[in-house]
Amino acid sequence: MQKELIKGNEAVVKGAILAGCSQYYGYPITPASEIAQAASRYLPPVGGTFIQAESEVAAINMVYGAASAGMRALTASSGPGISLKQEGLSYIAAAELPCVVVDVMRAGPGLGNIWPEQGDYHQVVWGGGHGNYKCVVLAPNCAQEMCDLTMLAFDLADKYRNPAIVLADGYVGQMMEPVVFPHKRVKVPRRDWALYGDAESKRNVISSIHMSTESLEKHNNKLQGKYAEMERSEVRFQEIKTEDADLVLVGYGIVSRLLQSVVEMLRAEGKRVGLLRPITLFPFCSKRLSELTTQGKHFLVVELSNGQMLKDVQLATKEATPIHFYNRMGGAVPSVDELANVARKYVK
Repeated sequence: MQKELIKGNEAVVKGAILAGCSQYYGYPITPASEIAQAASRYLPPVGGTFIQAESEVAAINMVYGAASAGMRALTASSGPGISLKQEGLSYIAAAELPCVVVDVMRAGPGLGNIWPEQGDYHQVVWGGGHGNYKCVVLAPNCAQEMCDLTMLAFDLADKYRNPAIVLADGYVGQMMEPVVFPHKRVKVPRRDWALYGDAESKRNVISSIHMSTESLEKHNNKLQGKYAEMERSEVRFQEIKTEDADLVLVGYGIVSRLLQSVVEMLRAEGKRVGLLRPITLFPFCSKRLSELTTQGKHFLVVELSNGQMLKDVQLATKEATPIHFYNRMGGAVPSVDELANVARKYVK
């Protein structure tokens, strides 16, 4: 394994290449621009393709084409650009093609500013495009996970023939931390469903159109079965000291790093506090939240948004236990001391 001090955004690209990605199509936007820059630097020397598209709409449709040709393809953007990619994502999901999209969130709505926020949760997790589709969504909280979860995203995208999204906030994308990279690059096998422009694959049909109601309903039901299997098999989360906790802090991304420090601080004071960090935002750790609810635990949800993940926590717990909420928006990130003072209010 090779360790390198590197930005989270750059770790995405190195992880993608090691996962067998050979195609990047994108358009720069802060705070995700280093992803495009790194892709332009690292992909051509290993025989890959980098294209700065004329727009985000063009980029996601280039990804559609590359994925249909059996390539592992990547694109990245931030909130406004992800908005423009939503139609293409719906088409890709409907055509059952694997690809990876990275969203490094900035503050919104509108143009907002370049500081970190988590306001894209509903857009990405609940699906911002049209139709009844879902994407796998992974939420890293450090540069190492920007590499590792990008590699995992490609594997899950292939496993389910579905788009996977790496949802990070601006802090995680911009931080420089040590990252350990694998030595070997994954070799992507030939896909029996892809179009390679040869006689063997010429009968493969990739499309999202179904002209009859019966055909489209059948296709929708097939997709829903796939999403249900994701919920059974792909839930990932991290727990810290929840066993005896009276208050369980819930947060993802950079917030989870802050909350881990809060747990350490309040434990030193003798307060029974724990942390539940969702790593997959879809599928969500609803079952684990429900189990913690039956143990009589209270929750404090912290987000850099107006409470978008809070809705999923409320659904999981059926509001059978007190759920407290604290947030910041507009790119403002709370300090550890600030969050510790909030948590102290709710500890038994």
